[in-house]
Amino acid sequence: MKTLAVYPKINLKIESSKGLWLLTESGQRILDLYSGHGVISIGHSHPRFVSRLSEQLQSFAYYSNLVPLKEQDELCQALGELSACPDYNLFFSNSGAEAIENALKAASMISGRKEVVAMRGSFHGRTSLAAQITDASKLCSPINSGLTVHWLTLNDIEAARKVINDQTAAVIIEGIQGVGGIHEGGSEFWQELSKLCHEKGALLIADEIQSGMGRTGDFFAFQNKGVKPDIICTAKGLGNGFPIAATWLHERFSLPMGSLGSTFGGGPLACRAAQAVCEVIASEKLMANAKARGEQLMRGLKDIDGLIDIRGRGLMLAFDLSGPSEEFRMRLLHKHGIITGSASNKTTVRLLPPLSVTKEDCEFFLQKLNLCMLETI
Repeated sequence: MKTLAVYPKINLKIESSKGLWLLTESGQRILDLYSGHGVISIGHSHPRFVSRLSEQLQSFAYYSNLVPLKEQDELCQALGELSACPDYNLFFSNSGAEAIENALKAASMISGRKEVVAMRGSFHGRTSLAAQITDASKLCSPINSGLTVHWLTLNDIEAARKVINDQTAAVIIEGIQGVGGIHEGGSEFWQELSKLCHEKGALLIADEIQSGMGRTGDFFAFQNKGVKPDIICTAKGLGNGFPIAATWLHERFSLPMGSLGSTFGGGPLACRAAQAVCEVIASEKLMANAKARGEQLMRGLKDIDGLIDIRGRGLMLAFDLSGPSEEFRMRLLHKHGIITGSASNKTTVRLLPPLSVTKEDCEFFLQKLNLCMLETI
């Protein structure tokens, strides 16, 4: 037996990891500037993360949502304080796609509607509803192709005014598009979406699965837009590698008892993992670090000849090359020891380092990147 071949994989066999560094089976050290699709937020094998999980394992590893779990309550408290968004109620699940599915279901139940407005260039997941609101039709099968989705281009306010109406259940937008290539809606666009949703009785959903948890220098990417989404989705960096996600529903809304459920969502181990993430982000001031290191990287990238359209915010950055990036990224990985990410645009290179990346790590990367670019010429 073997795993189903649905993931395109690179030739990298990891033996262990610590901080920003991966160690391969062959003994090569790799600087991780991708965090496994933006998952590793506080660094690999952080001592606080390890101790929180170890302590919980020695207490009890699991009981279902049949009983109240103090671990959930303590995580809700920690997230409310760290995010400055205490006026939401959380439903825990196991993955970003689940958080999206639950957000759309909640929006439909609250509004009584079933049409969705989504963004061109979006990625929200590969499950049923999530795939249908992702701008990649190849992810859908015949059984999950029935949702009515209206598509908007980021920052097209006039189009938004035409498609958001009294049949719209939800408008969903990423804080910053990840797979789509690090593109962001402006403040005016976000504010117009929020205004239209409130006027028409639709719910505004912020997908912060990749852009949240402090990655941009703010806890949520939308927090510099002057809006308050009705629903927020988080995952990835929330668990630092442990499976956990959350659908944040503003407290002015409620759902019928039993309408959402998850056997494993919000289990004690997952909650302790996420609590450790919150503690480390706060104690090590990682949101401030994300902003500072992001500014350092942006300055350095602009000094390297040949990079095109350098963009992003905090530690969610990207640039383009003049041709496909795959060969370049593989040379950067195997020759220079740095792992980066791709995007739907094949010329794009994405940078999503852990929030704990240091000034020295960034300098090392910029030196190696410049060298790799010189080798390309």
